Amino acid sequence: MTLPLVLATLIAGTAVDFFGRRRVSLVCDWLSGAAVTAVPLTAWIFGAAAIDVAELAVLAFCAAAFDPAGMTARQSMLPEAAARAGWSLDRTNSSYEAMLNLAFIVGPGLGGLLIATLGGINTMWVTAGCFALSFLAIGALRLEGAGKPPRATRPVGLVTGIAEGVRFVWNLRVLRTLGLIDLAVTALYLPMESVLFPKYFADQHQPAQLGWALMALALGGVAGALGYAVLSARLRRRTAVLTATLTFGATTAGIAVLPPLPVILGLCAVTGVVYGPIQPIYNFVMQTRAPHHLRGRVVGVMAGLTYAAGPLGLLVAGPLADAAGLKATFLTLAVPILAIGVVACGLPSLRELDRAPQFADDPGA
Repeated sequence: MTLPLVLATLIAGTAVDFFGRRRVSLVCDWLSGAAVTAVPLTAWIFGAAAIDVAELAVLAFCAAAFDPAGMTARQSMLPEAAARAGWSLDRTNSSYEAMLNLAFIVGPGLGGLLIATLGGINTMWVTAGCFALSFLAIGALRLEGAGKPPRATRPVGLVTGIAEGVRFVWNLRVLRTLGLIDLAVTALYLPMESVLFPKYFADQHQPAQLGWALMALALGGVAGALGYAVLSARLRRRTAVLTATLTFGATTAGIAVLPPLPVILGLCAVTGVVYGPIQPIYNFVMQTRAPHHLRGRVVGVMAGLTYAAGPLGLLVAGPLADAAGLKATFLTLAVPILAIGVVACGLPSLRELDRAPQFADDPGA
């Protein structure tokens, strides 16, 4: 599943730069909404018995397949939206990431409530309605540069377009460094969240506590992103990145000793707070270092690196946890994160984080 997702993000970035950001966002919302609508529509026409697992799997795949392109298209429009609103890029990116984190917190609970009150099939109408609202909102939005790009700046082809994006990210030191740090940290952290935490709470016969730990992370992320919007004018980006990576390593090492639940929740919240500014900073660098005609591909490449990181750690974490135990596995994953933070302190490329914008205006700065 990871390889198709990585390819989807790379293709999405090229599609955004070829067809235009607004058009790609609209098409993706329409297609995702149509895939979701097909479920209750089938039940309405043929009856609920007509819906089987195979149909749901195919429609879920279709709905999810267009998400990377839609996300890439909307993220690529943020600088122009910031200029229209008179907001700084830091404020815009922080608000955007905080809303995403908040949606991940509220979404599952709201979905469960709707399923309990309306039923699973009728809830799909609500989901389809949300896609329709997104379609209408983007359709009403008029931003400079969001339309179809001039022929001279479009990618020549899919493969060459992807290659141009990869080459640009690799040749720009600061983006290459951020991408590799994100790849390594994600590969080390993701197994903790998806393998080790569930195993730990299952062994404690407290599976519900996993939800509290993940909520503490997400709430911390919201607070960190919003806090960065307030402090960004007085906080150097390099300082924020180094503080986040070092603190992340320290908190995960603290979790590795498997302290009582309140301590784990506190460490999760701290992790979320310090790492909340990271994605807004990454967005800022992509927006201000990549030329307008390459922005979609750069966003796609950086997102692809994040998706590619997941399996790297998962291949090791499961067998290691079975062989050495949870504490040893937590420490094996946490210590390298701390080491990455220490090494990052000496990387000259990260000093470029505080350079003045190059390709995007920052009207609110």
